[in-house]
Amino acid sequence: MPLEKISQVSGNAVYVPGDDIDTDRIIPARFMKCVTFDGLGEYLFYDMKFNEDGSKKNHPLNDTKFANSSIMLTGANFGCGSSREHAPQSLYRAGFRAIIAGNFAEIFFGNSINLGMPCVSVSDETRNLISASIEQDPKCEVVVDILNRVIRVGDSSYPHELREGARDSLLNGSWDPLDELLQANQGIEDIHKNLAYI
Repeated sequence: MPLEKISQVSGNAVYVPGDDIDTDRIIPARFMKCVTFDGLGEYLFYDMKFNEDGSKKNHPLNDTKFANSSIMLTGANFGCGSSREHAPQSLYRAGFRAIIAGNFAEIFFGNSINLGMPCVSVSDETRNLISASIEQDPKCEVVVDILNRVIRVGDSSYPHELREGARDSLLNGSWDPLDELLQANQGIEDIHKNLAYI
C-alpha cells in the first residue's frame, strides 16, 4: 500500500523550551520495556511532567490550553543523547506530527522522518516569534509547509530548513524504508530465483 505523500502538516502547536533536550528526557529508559511502541505516548517527557508522587509539574504539556497540539516547537539540538528509536515513537504516539526546532540530533532526525514526522529547523528569531504567537493564541493554526519551505502562523510566514533527501522522501511518499523493502518483494523474489548459487 503506497505511503501518504506529506506536503504539509497543520494543527495547534505547543512550545517546549530548552536546548539539548535528550532522548532520555523525551522518554525515560524505564518505560522502554515494551514489546511494541504502542502506549509510549503516555510516558512522553514523563519526568519533566510529573513529580515522584505522580502530581503534575508546571510543564507546557500539562497545560490544557495545549492539550490537542500536534506540532511541537522546541530548542536546538533536539533529540540528542542515545539513539533510541523510542523517542520519536513516543512523540508520534502522543499525537505529534511535526517538530520545529533550532536543529536536531542526526539519528533522532532520521528515525522521525522514517515515521513520516517532519523535523524542520528555524532560526532563534523565528522560534521566538512563533512561540509568542502560540502563547498569545494557543488555538492559532500552525502549518508546516514542506512543499513551499515555510511555516505559516496566522497571517505570518517564516522560512524553515529541511534536508533535501528527507524533504523528497516526504513529498514522494517514500519516507519509510521498511515499506519500500516490502513493496519490492516481487523483485526480491525474482532475483532470488535467478541467483546461480541458490
